Amino acid sequence: MKIEQIYTKCLAQGAYYIESNGEAAVIDPLREPQPYIDRALNSGVKIKYIFETHIHADFVSGHVDLAKKTGATIVFGPNTKTTFNCYNAADNEEFKIGNITIKALHTPGHTLESVTYLLIDENSKNHAIFTGDTLFLGDVGRPDLAIKSELTEKDLAGMLFDSLRSKIMNLEDDVIVYPSHGAGSACGKNLSKETVGTIGEQKQTNYALRSEMSKEEFVKEVLDGISPPPQYFAKNALLNKSGYPDLDQVLVSGNIPLAIDVFEELENDNKTLVLDVRTQQEFVENHIPGSIFIGLNGGFAPWVGALIANITQPILLVVPEGKSEEAVTRLARVGYDNTLGYLDGGIESWINAGKRTDQITSISANEFEQHTKNKPVHVLDVRKDGEYRSMHLKGETVQHFALDYINTQLDQINSDQKYYIHCAGGYRSVIAASILKRNGFHNIVDIAGGFTALKKTALEVSNYVCPSTL
Repeated sequence: MKIEQIYTKCLAQGAYYIESNGEAAVIDPLREPQPYIDRALNSGVKIKYIFETHIHADFVSGHVDLAKKTGATIVFGPNTKTTFNCYNAADNEEFKIGNITIKALHTPGHTLESVTYLLIDENSKNHAIFTGDTLFLGDVGRPDLAIKSELTEKDLAGMLFDSLRSKIMNLEDDVIVYPSHGAGSACGKNLSKETVGTIGEQKQTNYALRSEMSKEEFVKEVLDGISPPPQYFAKNALLNKSGYPDLDQVLVSGNIPLAIDVFEELENDNKTLVLDVRTQQEFVENHIPGSIFIGLNGGFAPWVGALIANITQPILLVVPEGKSEEAVTRLARVGYDNTLGYLDGGIESWINAGKRTDQITSISANEFEQHTKNKPVHVLDVRKDGEYRSMHLKGETVQHFALDYINTQLDQINSDQKYYIHCAGGYRSVIAASILKRNGFHNIVDIAGGFTALKKTALEVSNYVCPSTL
């Protein structure tokens, strides 16, 4: 028996490849099917099943494409409705993979169709459970994504409580827990940085699995402090139910080098967005006017999904050399398939052709501290709400809203006022600056190093509050 976790840091997502005696299964695959196909080919085994723990909202799963290429059966939980062929597993239904058994446990709560998959080994022992978004390490799944007029988030949270206690907490303490996500995912609020644990560890450390916890306490604590889901979640869920183009097709149409004149002609179309995926420092120094920055070196795909409202948005890319396929693939992982191509030769070719570029003024935290000694300055903190409440710069001219919601907060920005923008380390503040500049706000200054650097100055900050107590 072989179990491999294939973890994608950008999405904080874990897919799983399982082998036993000539057969294989994949659980919650990412958009690109080839990594799983390659593993099966290298081992000389056949992928028999593609197990989905639920209809994913935070990424486009690879189940449709992988099934087409391998002939594997797609398995969802009870009553899942899709436009493609799949098998709906019944509660406690068992599936054989070589010498092992996968048992589907219906665990509604995160969504109605959510299932967890219990792996029973060759010796008929409960070995591991693949918990999807039902149970994370340190947290449980958010129960607010599948609400309907007749089904509230409290109803779903109550179902989640029952599912955890009737199907998961009664398993042996040494059963290994393999969740779908780790820290950084928007699918929970207190996810651990660890990506593998045990049932026993979770009983001891997970706030939502306290043995003395009532259902009412569970519902209140799980729902408390949940941020609104990113706008792309509903769109990705629809793609996962209705299907999507093969990634091969997306790469053929999107991974195309474009000469400057072609790129410029496409750029002049008001519907087109130029997306620069280089590092924030490179973008600050030179970029195409009107382009926005979301770098491949950070949480690229989730920020694309949160900030680019139209999932069919025509996108032109400015990429580092050799990174075009990666950029197109990572866009496709969250359903942004309408990439038109990338600037051939990168920003250097644009500059060498004498084309106009723009810059972002960026100063160090120490330089910012000197600015504050002369007169009050306006600060825009674009960290998440919890980060801000935990500790922030003090002052009446400090303004805060999370980068996630910048597109709906533009009316809170005074175009006549200079703003000094910061996040935690410098990545998000440059994203924010690029979006503001694209929307006509040019009187902005980025604070390099963000709050991490600002804390080291003599500037006054609020008292620290541990994020876990917020």
